[in-house]
Amino acid sequence: MAVNLVNVEAVSKVYGTRALLDGVSLGVSEGDRIGVVGRNGDGKTTLIRLLAKLEEADTGRVTHNGGLRLGVLTQHDSLDPAATVRHEVIGDLADHEWAGSAKIRDVLTGLFGGLDLPGFPQGLDTVIGPLSGGERRRIALAKLLIAEQDLIVLDEPTNHLDVEGISWLAQHLRTRRSALVCVTHDRWFLDQVCTRMWDVQRGSVFEYEGGYSDYVFARAERERIAATEETKRQNLVRKELAWLRRGAPARTSKPKFRIEAANELIADVPPPRDTSELMKFATTRLGKTVFDLEDVSVQAGPKLLLEHLTWQLGPGDRIGLVGVNGAGKTSLLRAMADAARSDGDVQPVGGKVVVGRTVKLAYLSQEVAELRPTLRVLEAVQQVRERVDLGKGREMTAGQLCETFGFNKEKQWTPVGDLSGGERRRLQLLRLLMDEPNVLFLDEPTNDLDIETLTQLEDVLDGWPGSMVVISHDRFFVERTTDKVFALLGDATMRMLPRGIDEYLERRQRMAQTAAPAPAQAAPAASTAVKTVSAAEARAAKKELQKIERQLDKVSDKEAKLHTQIADNATDFEKVAKLDAELRELIGQREELEMRWLELAEDA
Repeated sequence: MAVNLVNVEAVSKVYGTRALLDGVSLGVSEGDRIGVVGRNGDGKTTLIRLLAKLEEADTGRVTHNGGLRLGVLTQHDSLDPAATVRHEVIGDLADHEWAGSAKIRDVLTGLFGGLDLPGFPQGLDTVIGPLSGGERRRIALAKLLIAEQDLIVLDEPTNHLDVEGISWLAQHLRTRRSALVCVTHDRWFLDQVCTRMWDVQRGSVFEYEGGYSDYVFARAERERIAATEETKRQNLVRKELAWLRRGAPARTSKPKFRIEAANELIADVPPPRDTSELMKFATTRLGKTVFDLEDVSVQAGPKLLLEHLTWQLGPGDRIGLVGVNGAGKTSLLRAMADAARSDGDVQPVGGKVVVGRTVKLAYLSQEVAELRPTLRVLEAVQQVRERVDLGKGREMTAGQLCETFGFNKEKQWTPVGDLSGGERRRLQLLRLLMDEPNVLFLDEPTNDLDIETLTQLEDVLDGWPGSMVVISHDRFFVERTTDKVFALLGDATMRMLPRGIDEYLERRQRMAQTAAPAPAQAAPAASTAVKTVSAAEARAAKKELQKIERQLDKVSDKEAKLHTQIADNATDFEKVAKLDAELRELIGQREELEMRWLELAEDA
């Protein structure tokens, strides 16, 4: 029988006049992996802080099992700014000790991309003080994961991680023996990691079995049975349920309630988007040309991010853009936005961006635009427009759209200066949509938004008739709102991925590990200028492809041997360092061969 680690008994917590938690009783046992969801401000962080005894309850009590080893990742780290990364993460371990630990090597590689921390100026000896918030958070997470814990409590662990880092973290947490309680808005992550859910609502906590998809099914069923008066919210839950059941039934591996009832519940719910109708409407609004990129090169300082890119964003296209940090996703959007705002006068360093005459662009950047602090929420929205047409006959007033995004009538009269970071992000989105754009660029739109607000945003975008490009590390949001995924893999090119983010992770894994790419897995390149290849050139390309595949097999064998040697010599740090240098050189050779293989695959 599983040992009980933490007991929360009849706990209440009041802030001001508002009861965030009212008589809540819960328990965490060995092996539990619990996801905590709920609206911003409803008490998720308060609940886990009480659970970890970082705060005292007003009434009730929290008890820990004797000798409980507890690790907590909060929103604000407690790292020593004068210390180095080595001191905080590895502590007093000698080099041969930590280098010989498979767990430490896995954490450093998964969170930082290598044992030498390639993104940090002095590697492990980098001083923490000058680092960014995102870098400090990864250091705090690495420190926690390397330690041995009975229970890990994580508050938004996926913040500042890219798609690849989130995928690694999910895999790592699935294989740990520690129990887990995790607050996150990343729905894909919840589905991958969690086996139970806590939904914090209006002072109470509702428990569900399974991951996020199971939770959506169960919540829809519970709301149907309870016949709540929150019809609007219920409809949104049913809509998301319909998408989950129809679009990806495999997400739910072990539902803990009657699936038949859930299917009956969504029987009359149409698909979330009528793609052909939206495309027709978008073409009417935008014409044939939206953005045409012709032989474009994008540069950031001295670094060339994209080279000779020919690509087209057409009317009604809904594009997800993924890639490693620093590959040029934001720089590409900025180059396109600069061309649109200047009527084509501002162009990238190479090539040309052609912008359609009817394009009306709205660009949500990662920076939250500053507004006059004394301005009320409703006034800030009405400054843009009093009413908005959201397509498909949906017209809303500024106040109605505010309510859709979680600003009730009372909150609409709150000064902007009193809003939280997440609320300011919501307001920024609202103002963009009120301007009735026909092209949307959304750069990390999910930052600081809770799951309920994300669902509301997805509902608005479902009927929005225009072209859209989304950059996001939230793969659930990308898959839910877009129709095609393109990737920037850090090699100055952009590729379309027919199988979406799964294919992106497979490609990145091939680039980072030992397996050579198989022809069946190679995705066609992004829509580029048509290249004519003669029969002789095609034969030559095929011959070179076969040669490269033989070379890749040899490189893979050498890499496997080096990994074995590193493990065998774990106590000899000098030997490990030498072998690690050889391994990095070999990985560089393999990546060059893979890039050449991909180029030739287009001609063969």
